[in-house]
Amino acid sequence: MRKALRWLLALTVLIGTLSTAGAATAAVPEATGTTDIKDQLLAIPGMSLVEEKPYTGYRYFVLQYTQPVDHRHPSKGTFQQRITVLHKDVSRPTVFYTGGYNVSTNPGRREPTQIVDGNQVSMEYRFFTPSRPDPADWSKLDIWQAASDQHRIFKALKKIYTKNWIATGGSKGGMTATYFERFYPHDMDGVVAYVAPNDVVNDEDSAYDRFFASVGTKECRDRLNGVQREALVRRESLEKKYQAYAAENGYTFTTIGSLDRAYEAVVLDYVWGFWQYSLLSDCDTIPADAATATDDEIWNSVDTISGFSAYADQGLEPYTPYYYQAGTQLGAPTIHFPYIEGKYIRYGYQPPRNFVPRDIPMRFQRGAMRDVDNWVAHHAQHMLFVYGQNDPWGAERFRVGAGAKDAYVFTAPGLNHGANVAGLTADEKALATARILAWAGVASPAVQADPSAAKPLARFDARLDVRDVEREPALRP
Repeated sequence: MRKALRWLLALTVLIGTLSTAGAATAAVPEATGTTDIKDQLLAIPGMSLVEEKPYTGYRYFVLQYTQPVDHRHPSKGTFQQRITVLHKDVSRPTVFYTGGYNVSTNPGRREPTQIVDGNQVSMEYRFFTPSRPDPADWSKLDIWQAASDQHRIFKALKKIYTKNWIATGGSKGGMTATYFERFYPHDMDGVVAYVAPNDVVNDEDSAYDRFFASVGTKECRDRLNGVQREALVRRESLEKKYQAYAAENGYTFTTIGSLDRAYEAVVLDYVWGFWQYSLLSDCDTIPADAATATDDEIWNSVDTISGFSAYADQGLEPYTPYYYQAGTQLGAPTIHFPYIEGKYIRYGYQPPRNFVPRDIPMRFQRGAMRDVDNWVAHHAQHMLFVYGQNDPWGAERFRVGAGAKDAYVFTAPGLNHGANVAGLTADEKALATARILAWAGVASPAVQADPSAAKPLARFDARLDVRDVEREPALRP
């Protein structure tokens, strides 16, 4: 998914102290309320405190936890993984959140956490700095190893937080929550996966072409397509502007290969990026007639939506782990541009291999996503998938089949990559809220009898309850 570096979330990570990796499930003090929660957390072998930040009604801890580099061979080295704990009360359910990238070290509450009025544990995904082994054995960055990170954290903390647990995440975090459930189906009591892409067959991406042919309105599509095409028609003049921009900011293009490749990649992200992060009502901000727009108007529109820093080395480097996974297991979309003459497109959608330094070996595993897709379709239980109607990443999505039980796929009308339960239709919102409460073990008798009575148990907090779309620079979920 594509966005300028200025859209990056402030993702600060924690540094961990080494300890014996195999001791994460050792006994910790019982959560009786007589021992301070910080002491209970720090009694877990391998757990250490980075800082505690006050927040009214909660205790908030930034922690580091010792994990094995390879869960199959835990004796072969460890690394420090950053996690955070938003502590409400050990008598409340717990939500296990990951965005699939870095972890924020500022207190925040995801939607399921507000719904169940619970605790929240948040995990930084392995190999995102600083939660990266040194030296980095990239072969140990896969969906099973990451799911095993979550499993160990859950086993360690379950001794303190003994009530029900729900896994959640948005975008790549929604994928992560799904993979966790696939590999460790007995850990969580429910899963809420937001806007989770599901690229089962990496080479078959026609669903995206169909999406872009019909999303929104023809007027809006024509505006976006016009600006994208014009940015390639004016390539020579706008690349001069790009060269000056790169020189001013110290950007280099070693990984992707050239400024010209980076320029086209940013421009080809433009339409996708708009629908991922914007609403139909935002079409008014797009130049109505690209052919008569100034160079600055074309540049500013593309930069605002795609971000010209995204494919510079400095924009790619923090996301090397994502591109590695996209090129080895997750897959990556390829779309076509029938409204742009072939003479203007030199490279097309470039593969993830082009965004990862060449000294990191990559080999695609074709069966990884098919395995997860098949498992979800036939074995999903207590799982909710939420998609946005106008989000490109929902073009290839998870579906639940006849073998699934108490599992749902809902679409929020008119919403983008920030789709959530609150944006569903009234009936689906009530049902989703009721199921989340039930999975968390906190549904009242009234809600159990009538889902329409379901409402979040915690009052909305404008500081804690982030409702904006999670932005990542470039084409990333």
